[in-house]
Amino acid sequence: MAKPIMLTEEGYKNLQDELEELKTKGRAEIAEKIKVARSYGDLSENSEYDDAKNEQAIMEARIVTIEATLKNAQIINENEISNEFVHLASRVQVEMVATGKTAEYKIVGSNDTDPRNGKISDESPVGKAIMGHKEGDVVEVETPAGVIGVKILKILK
Repeated sequence: MAKPIMLTEEGYKNLQDELEELKTKGRAEIAEKIKVARSYGDLSENSEYDDAKNEQAIMEARIVTIEATLKNAQIINENEISNEFVHLASRVQVEMVATGKTAEYKIVGSNDTDPRNGKISDESPVGKAIMGHKEGDVVEVETPAGVIGVKILKILK
């Protein structure tokens, strides 16, 4: 049995939307590119045809990946989580001990990550380090630049 893939409801919906887009619009666009490239003649020396076929293969691989992810997805019910400890779907305010800089992150599964919008994976260095800890804890985070201290200021829903 495959390992469950933890997703938020939003992440699950986003994957469903992407899958639908690829299966409908994406496949139609690729088919048109292949059709146009075929009209150029000799396929053995037709770079447009090769490019379109490569694009098609990449898109089909993405479709398979999304379908497998959705099949094995376990949706996190954010209404049932507590804010006693950091876990998946927690929003966490942290402070970098050395600099005093603060940040807020939402801890999500690896398929939901969006660091620009504050969504970090439970498998990322910071996410992994703070999982299971509570407010006030200071944890050490192993980063490429060395070990840093991170203090958990607040755990929110």
